[in-house]
Amino acid sequence: MASSPLLNQTTNRVLSLDFFRGLTVAAMILVNNPGDWAHIYAPLEHAEWNGCTPTDLIFPFFLFIVGVSIVYAMGSRKVDPTQHGKLILKALKRAFILFALGLFLSLYPKIFTNPMEALAHVRIPGVLQRIAVVFFISAVLFIKCSEKTLFRLMILLLAGYWVLMNFVPVPGIGEPNMEKETSLAAWLDRSILSEAHLWKLSKTWDPEGILSTIPAIASGLFGILVGTHLKRRDLDAATKVAWLFSTGCLAVFLGLAWGLQFPINKSLWTSSFVLYTGGLATLMLSICYWIIDIQQYNRFTKPFVVYGVNAITVFFLSGLIPRTLGMFSVTDSNGEEVGLQSWLYSGFSENLSPVNASLAWAVSFVLFWLMILWFMYNKRSIIKV
Repeated sequence: MASSPLLNQTTNRVLSLDFFRGLTVAAMILVNNPGDWAHIYAPLEHAEWNGCTPTDLIFPFFLFIVGVSIVYAMGSRKVDPTQHGKLILKALKRAFILFALGLFLSLYPKIFTNPMEALAHVRIPGVLQRIAVVFFISAVLFIKCSEKTLFRLMILLLAGYWVLMNFVPVPGIGEPNMEKETSLAAWLDRSILSEAHLWKLSKTWDPEGILSTIPAIASGLFGILVGTHLKRRDLDAATKVAWLFSTGCLAVFLGLAWGLQFPINKSLWTSSFVLYTGGLATLMLSICYWIIDIQQYNRFTKPFVVYGVNAITVFFLSGLIPRTLGMFSVTDSNGEEVGLQSWLYSGFSENLSPVNASLAWAVSFVLFWLMILWFMYNKRSIIKV
C-alpha cells in the first residue's frame, strides 16, 4: 500500500501538488461512493459516451499528477546513470504492488468464499492497474529520455492511437469505428483478455482496456513535461506560472479542436481527451502553485493535503469498505433482513430526497476518511510501498 508510490517523502515537496492530488482523490472517492447509483447529480456522473463531465476529469488529472510526481521523486537521481537500474527496479516494484492491489479489489470478497469462481471472472483491467502501468512506463521513459524525446514520444502516442482508431479495420466487424462494442479497442480487449475478465457492467469492452492505455501513458508524459518545467531553477515563479497557464490554454484549445474529428471520450481515452484534460490539469496546477506555494495562501489546504500524502492508501481502503459492508446483513425495524449498507443508508434516504440522500452518503464517506487521514497526518503516519 502507498500514500503515493509516485513521490518520495522528502523535505523538497511542492505543497500545491499534494493539495491537487488530495483534491483529486477526495473527488474520486466522492463520485465512486454514492448512496444510490440510480440517483446521482449529473456533474457526478460520467458522460454516457462522447463528451466530458467534471467526473471524467478526475482520473486523467490523477495520471497527470503521477507524471509531475515522477519528476520530483526521481529527477535528482536521474542525472547519475549508475542509479538508473535501481530506479527502474524500484519503479517496477511499486507498479507490481499497485497492480496487485487493483486485482485484489476486483477479487474481494469472492476470493475468500469462492476462489475458483473469483479467479475465473476477475476483471484484469482497472483503475489501480492502469495507474501501475502508466507509472512504470512513464518512469522508465523519464529516466532514460531527454525532455525533447519525451515530448516527441507523447505526440507519437497520441498520433499513433488516432491512426489505429480511425484507419485500422476491426477484425470480424469491418470499418474503423468508435462504438462501445465494435471499436478496435473493444475487439482487442475481448481477444486478449476474454469477456470473462472485462468490466462487469459490459463484458464486451473495458474503460481501462489495453489499447486505450497507450494514450493514458501520454497523460503521464504530459505531467512529466509540466513537472520538469515546474522544477526548473533558472526561471522565476511568475515566468513558470505564465508558461504553465499558456500551455494549459493551448492544450485545451487543441483538444477541443481535435475533438471535432476524434471526439473527447474518457472510456476510449481519445487523444483529444488527453490534450483537453491535460490542459485543464495544467491550468489547475498553475493556479494552485501560484496561490499556495508562491503567495503562501495555504491555511485552507490541510484537509486536501492529508488526502494527498496518503492518496493510494485511502483509495484502496475506501474501495474495500463497500465490498465488506456487502458481506453483512441486519434485521431492520420491520423484521426484514437487509444488507448492512442499505440499513445504514436508510438513515439518509428516509429524511432526504433521493439525489440529496445519495450525495449526503458520498459526502459523509469522504468526511469519514478525512478524520482518519487527519489523525494519520498528525501522527506522521504515511504508508509507502
